[in-house]
Amino acid sequence: MSQDLPSSLKLKVVTPRRLLVDEDVQMVTIPGLNGELGILPGHKPLLVAVGKGKLSYNRAQSSKDIAIQGGYVEILPHRVLVFTEMIKDEFNGQD
Repeated sequence: MSQDLPSSLKLKVVTPRRLLVDEDVQMVTIPGLNGELGILPGHKPLLVAVGKGKLSYNRAQSSKDIAIQGGYVEILPHRVLVFTEMIKDEFNGQD
């Protein structure tokens, strides 16, 4: 394993209405069309279609969940960029 792996990922979640998330995270779980995809820093580049389900991310000592539906995710070793329709922010209870 390379010593040059990033220690975190920059997660951006973009909906048609706004930039929903822009944070440094340690892990992201995304609902793909064929099941869940777990993403850690250093992940190989990948472009994936997003299904309906829960996007989860961990940062420091906490985690957050957002219900999403459809879209795409671009995964790079240091960044995850999600374009999706948000159903509900389960932490804030807002659409």
